[in-house]
Amino acid sequence: MRILVLSDIHANYEALQAVLNDAGPVDEVWCLGDVVGYGPDPNECIETLRNLPNLICLMGNHDVAVLGQMPLSVFNGEARHALMWQTRSLTTESMAFLRSLPKTALVRGEVTLVHGSPRDPIWEYILNTLTARINLDYFDTPFCFVGHSHFQGIFQLDQERNRISMIVPRPGESLPMTPRAIFNPGSVGQPRDRDPRAAYAIYDPEAHTWEPRRAPYDIAAVQKRIRELGLPEKHAARLAEGW
Repeated sequence: MRILVLSDIHANYEALQAVLNDAGPVDEVWCLGDVVGYGPDPNECIETLRNLPNLICLMGNHDVAVLGQMPLSVFNGEARHALMWQTRSLTTESMAFLRSLPKTALVRGEVTLVHGSPRDPIWEYILNTLTARINLDYFDTPFCFVGHSHFQGIFQLDQERNRISMIVPRPGESLPMTPRAIFNPGSVGQPRDRDPRAAYAIYDPEAHTWEPRRAPYDIAAVQKRIRELGLPEKHAARLAEGW
């Protein structure tokens, strides 16, 4: 069984298409939130996502913001600019899709799914082993999948030594999954781990494997769209370097 796990598309349609083409046929799609924000094509991303087979999709903080359910003042100036533009640009159908998404953690088999963290599903970042350890108390399943940080990585508990380690996996390598662990597929639309390629993962719940993957895409085309729309230059520039 192949499950496509992705997160933080951020209105980057070129990157989303590259991921779907690279992943090939899958049985299910699990999206960990932030379909919108930053990028130039929110409606195209939502339309593509909502038509994928056996989709599970969570709400991320940018999705919450465009629905008016979070003050834009909590975002930096560039992110706020993009969110205001997207709020004006989203269609009625796109807004309805975003409103239908759950804000709370979901459990699917052995996995807890959240956008930010089990402790705070919308907003908290898991960026270090301390935060990862604290969050182990907030989910009961062997594994947890998170997004939000735009960083492709794994926080693994060594139960014998009672120690958590942070692992940066090699893309394309299928890894055996050992309880308990927190997995992040990285960001489709705006990676921040110095690899500009779109990030995602393939999860096989039967074989208990996790395969982090990267897909190249036409970054220049997305940068051109951002600039033509008058969106922040920072959101175009960072795509080329993955920061």
